[in-house]
Amino acid sequence: MFITILSFVGVLGLLITIHEFGHFVTAKRSGVKVLEFAIGFPPRLFQFQRGETLYTLNLIPLGGFVKMLGEEDPTHPRSLASKSVPVRALVISAGALMNLLLAVVLFAIIAMVPQQFNSGDVSIVDVADNSPAAAAGLLPGDVIQRVNGRRVENIGDLRYQIQLRLGAATTMELLREGVVQEIGVVPRWKVPEGEGATGIRVELLDAEVVSRSRPFWEAIPGAGKQTLDTLVFMKNGVTRWFIGDASPVDDVAGPIGIARVTGEVARAGIAPLLTLAAVLSLNLAILNILPIPALDGGRLLFVAVEVLRRGKRISPQKEALVHLAGFILLMIVVALVSYLDILRITRGESVLGG
Repeated sequence: MFITILSFVGVLGLLITIHEFGHFVTAKRSGVKVLEFAIGFPPRLFQFQRGETLYTLNLIPLGGFVKMLGEEDPTHPRSLASKSVPVRALVISAGALMNLLLAVVLFAIIAMVPQQFNSGDVSIVDVADNSPAAAAGLLPGDVIQRVNGRRVENIGDLRYQIQLRLGAATTMELLREGVVQEIGVVPRWKVPEGEGATGIRVELLDAEVVSRSRPFWEAIPGAGKQTLDTLVFMKNGVTRWFIGDASPVDDVAGPIGIARVTGEVARAGIAPLLTLAAVLSLNLAILNILPIPALDGGRLLFVAVEVLRRGKRISPQKEALVHLAGFILLMIVVALVSYLDILRITRGESVLGG
């Protein structure tokens, strides 16, 4: 329990602090008066004043906020609302951009830390009838060397590359009887029970444990690519909801579920914990940029409406009311998802994918 609480608070605190710091810095640099920089939601545990800004640490660790002067009211010259559209858009979106940058940094750190993994030849053992692999001509005994130009050293690498290309043409470079061949296959979205996306069963031959790390100049671009890959995985998860292959109820976790997962991952080591933090940071970035009232994306939506109305703003009172209603709705959703998390835990089910 101690590890779970400590790791959850540490990871969530990092994500929230980085997010709010993005708003804070861009607001300050843009001449906006920042009244409060807060981690967590009240009641307050600790506070201090520096200059014109109050810095607070609050009890409820489910978010944070940067309170700026006149977020909806443009009458004061140092208010956020008094600034130009590009400046307001930058200040509002800076939190999500910082979470995106944090994910890249974390993936780079992971790549630079020496890690051990199994490396060998990934050989096809069986090809299911009427599967994409069978239609493409893959055969038992084929050794898969690359998928879409990326090297495959173990079964995890193969699964990773296939899941990136669901529903899309995928090129496999394989070794068949000493001859290198390229074969195209299209991994499927809906998978029959007991089969994979392509319909192959594989094994790792001549496996050996190797240790590898990347230098800084390779880790950064590699981290950028992994960040893009993670966004693709997120998009694929949402696509599964729409095609009926998965349910949001099973795939979405609240604070309690995330805390449990964080504790389990923390016990596996620092690299898995940093990976989880990077994925959560990307999730936070995407969630905040969605056009939901009370979130950054909801505020960006009002800026966009202003542009479409050629500078005519919605009244500050109406905008504030919409954001308040959105915040109440979000709290209701958090409470509902947390209730589902508790049900899963009491039933001994997995937090994600019950």
